[in-house]
Amino acid sequence: MLTLIAAVAENGAIGFQNKLLYWLPNDLKRFKALTTGHTIVMGRKTFESLPKGALPNRRNIVLTRNADFTAENTETFASLKQALAACSADEEVFIIGGASVYKEALPYADRLCLTLVHDTPAEADAFFPTLNADERKVEVEEKHDADERHAFDYTFIDYVRRV
Repeated sequence: MLTLIAAVAENGAIGFQNKLLYWLPNDLKRFKALTTGHTIVMGRKTFESLPKGALPNRRNIVLTRNADFTAENTETFASLKQALAACSADEEVFIIGGASVYKEALPYADRLCLTLVHDTPAEADAFFPTLNADERKVEVEEKHDADERHAFDYTFIDYVRRV
């Protein structure tokens, strides 16, 4: 199972200057709950944006063309194709960013676990690829209002591939 997971603004924005746009504790909890115990695949810049390096209790795969790149508790591959080939058929794999990795992986994704943030940021330089509504259907949709810990309304929305 290949899953893309991201927090996405209404205009598709996902980041600015190699940082997440939103701090939503419930989104972070959901991310941890879904990915713990599984494989996560990310580009090198996304890996470098993680405050403490490799995420614990997950197989961390970093995509980089730099053959000299190494990081503790990670595996590196030069391409998404090589990384996915190194995963077993029964392994649940989550693509966690960045924009170019999402774009490359989208055609192969079985599921998308998105947090749609009901906001359009003033600045963004990374965007989630546009979805084709004919290829996906909503499996789960859960709306949440802004509160003292969440500055924006948001919706957890999971898409699956249409058969």
